[in-house]
Amino acid sequence: MKFPATREKRLSSVVSAPIPVLVIKMQFSGGKRRKLRLAGDQRNACYPHSLQFYLQPPSENISLIEFENLAIDRLKLLKSVENLGVSYVKGTEQYQSKLEAEIRKLKFSYRENLEDEYEPRRRDHISHFILRLAYCQSEDLRRWFIQQEMDLLRFRFNILPKDKVQNFLKDSHLHFVAINDEEKSLREKEIVASSPNLTVSMLESESVYKIPFADALDLFRGRKVYLEDGFAYVPLRDIVAIILNEFRATLSKALALTARSLPAVQSDERLQPLLNHLSHSYTGQDYSTQGNAGKISLEQIDSLSTKSFPPCMRQLHKALRETHHLRHGGRMQYGLFLKGIGLTLEQALQFWKQEFIKGKMDPDKFDRGYSYNIRHSFGKEGKRTDYTPFSCLKIILTNPPGQGDYHGCPFRHSDPELLKQKLQSYKISAGGINQILDLVKGTHYQVACQKYFEMIHNVDDCGFSLNHPNQFFFESQRILNGGKDIKKESIQPETPQPKPSAQKAKDASSALASLNASLEMDLEGLEDHFSD
Repeated sequence: MKFPATREKRLSSVVSAPIPVLVIKMQFSGGKRRKLRLAGDQRNACYPHSLQFYLQPPSENISLIEFENLAIDRLKLLKSVENLGVSYVKGTEQYQSKLEAEIRKLKFSYRENLEDEYEPRRRDHISHFILRLAYCQSEDLRRWFIQQEMDLLRFRFNILPKDKVQNFLKDSHLHFVAINDEEKSLREKEIVASSPNLTVSMLESESVYKIPFADALDLFRGRKVYLEDGFAYVPLRDIVAIILNEFRATLSKALALTARSLPAVQSDERLQPLLNHLSHSYTGQDYSTQGNAGKISLEQIDSLSTKSFPPCMRQLHKALRETHHLRHGGRMQYGLFLKGIGLTLEQALQFWKQEFIKGKMDPDKFDRGYSYNIRHSFGKEGKRTDYTPFSCLKIILTNPPGQGDYHGCPFRHSDPELLKQKLQSYKISAGGINQILDLVKGTHYQVACQKYFEMIHNVDDCGFSLNHPNQFFFESQRILNGGKDIKKESIQPETPQPKPSAQKAKDASSALASLNASLEMDLEGLEDHFSD
């Protein structure tokens, strides 16, 4: 089925608009997507560099399945960029190697000298514009998207061959021209004196760019550039700061214009929920499979809560044991977590009933009301939906805790002083607490939790990006038990290995169907059942 003529016309009008907005004509039939069939030189001309300013939106036909898959892959990449940028010093060998491995795994472009780069660069180009649609919808989303895209551009520019720099600048409409050797030698002393960590011998092999003063204000403020007659003479090693400023300004304006034109795209009911979902999406495992059901006993929960629970679940367990009750937000968050780590329906009924009875609740009242809620969360009542444990993003971004609540993310929703006291009670060192609080101050809540994981398990690098409370639990058990634990699901890679195209299409169709189902029922009815 194709778009009706009126809808296609509406979408095409946005394509022709002189703003950097993505609108891709969708084709929902089972037919093959039309691909650009270009010879080698023509293909390379479409994407001459592994990095770009994304000045022109794509206009080819693309299936909805590929639309979704490209968006999710780029979202995984940007989340890795964020995590690595906090965990390692940007530009160091370790940072570069880990980010390169992530880009290679997701099949995006990153180096100029690789053969047959058309498809990775095409994926990079289209996926960037798809996420523009998803992340233009609020100031916080725009800020996050711009920062990660800037870090990605910085990485790619740092590995760009020197002989490709001038062409990249020209293609990006940056009119910065390298001066010749004669001009460079005339100003050699001044340039070296004005540029930290630059020596005369280094300058001999370094290109120097003559840039309008107004474009080099950041370097000027830091007294890191030589000025003459209204121009800044910037060595190649420092020009990345200017390029990033230009990219930030360009992308910021583009996102604002995209937000203004977004209603033309959101008028399609199949795109709107997908775009809304992408901005808050969790791209890892959902921990819904009950392969571990029954491998956790009720007697283990107290000890596991101190050893292997993330702080969000640890505080819920502590509150439940102390007050013998949790309000509906806490019951939803904690109950689904326990289900995900292996509690069976029978164990869950016993666990909650014993605790609530300690709080002076009549057993019959529990059986009449709360037992139904628990069976509902296990898919045994109502719509028979197998509800999945909450991801970190869902906990951070939805249903913030109020007075008397214990759910939410301690790193996002706790007062810094209360969080500090809590970390002290968990025996985190003073230096470790300061590191965590710095991450919280920078709004890196998941990375702060990951740092907490590393500290309580005494590891320098946990080796994964934390995205889910159940992931925290299973990774903790893996470390504590020397790899021989109940964890089965989390050893599977988040990114599937390449498969034959027919199987990939089948997997993508299943993923899309699952996404649409989850968007329609996203806890519909469950929250009502958990209400007091």
